[in-house]
Amino acid sequence: MVRLVLVGPPGAGKGTQAARLAEELDVPHISTGDLFRANLQQRTPLGVEAKRYMDAGDLVPDSVTVEMVRDRLTADDATKGFILDGFPRTVSQAEALADMLTDRGEALDSVVEFRVPEEELVTRLLGRGRSDDTEAVIRNRQQVYRDETSPLLEFYADRLVSVDAVGSVDEITARVLAALRSS
Repeated sequence: MVRLVLVGPPGAGKGTQAARLAEELDVPHISTGDLFRANLQQRTPLGVEAKRYMDAGDLVPDSVTVEMVRDRLTADDATKGFILDGFPRTVSQAEALADMLTDRGEALDSVVEFRVPEEELVTRLLGRGRSDDTEAVIRNRQQVYRDETSPLLEFYADRLVSVDAVGSVDEITARVLAALRSS
């Protein structure tokens, strides 16, 4: 049983590593982006509520996101563990996750932080060739990540595992697995 949260700036490779680790550890990769898309597509009550905020140009409140995650963690495949990618993003979401797991008699095993120098992230994201990925936008996203995530890293200091996320996909996966084994 493995319960992990992956954190790292945009472009750090969290999604790629989450998929690899989920396969290696035989637990589901739960991405908040995927959760939102599924709830919107299936027009679930949470999806309908989220759409109301999105259509108004507002951020979806934590309460809706937390309920989507809570609902997903009750699925059969998540009983043996999970890898969360994109959640929690804030300390209040981390507290909600802790409460959720405590109610189930569970706790997180580790929080894996993917560390990548900003210049490498900018190069990676510019290389994707997306029209909205200008250098200024990318650097702003990096700053927003740093501002929002540093309190989260402090919150998880007792179970934080930092991994150098520069190298091949295989090298990074091996580093994460080695770090988890030694933590």
